[in-house]
This record gives sequence, C-alpha cells and structure tokens, in this order.
Amino acid sequence: MLMEGDRITREYVAKGMLPRVEYTKIIEHIDHAVKVAGIDHVGLGSDFDGANMPYGMEDVSMLPKITEALLQKGYSESDVKRILGENTLRLMGDVERISRELNR
Repeated sequence: MLMEGDRITREYVAKGMLPRVEYTKIIEHIDHAVKVAGIDHVGLGSDFDGANMPYGMEDVSMLPKITEALLQKGYSESDVKRILGENTLRLMGDVERISRELNR
C-alpha cells in the first residue's frame, strides 16, 4: 500500500515532473559506500512508514531484491549478511559495551 507521499511522488513522475528512481539506485549507493568506507561500515535501514521509496521497493516484501542484486554484483554471502544486519548488530553491541564502561 502506497503512503500519501509516495502516491503524490508517483503522480509527479507520471507527469514527467520528477525523475523515475528504481530500487537499483539503492544497490549503487551500497556499492559506493562499501568502496568509500569498507564493508564493515555499511548497513541498511528502512523507512517504509512514510518515506518515498524507489520503484521496486514499495514495501518490505521487496527487500530480497537487495540481497539478490548484491549477490549478482559479486558480494559474498558473508558480506551481504554484514550489510543486511550484522554490522548494525556489532555496532549496537559496541555502543552498549562502551556505555557500560563509561557508567562504571
């Protein structure tokens, strides 16, 4: 189900007032971030509760497309797991550990 902002954006795209952005742009951004920051510093978030999402990523059921695209691009399963959540979990663990150390 499209949110109101997405609906309006898609109307503007249909009228030629905005460019059509495909979900593959997400893959380009991930690839760029990996090249700039390294595989251990890239993670995904989502904003399916009101953000304007690219075509092909209208809801959470479309997320497997990201996994598939990264694997097709040559990322290893291990790297994809890092991008899809392991890096975020590691960071959260580090933040909790440092918080405990600072509060001692």
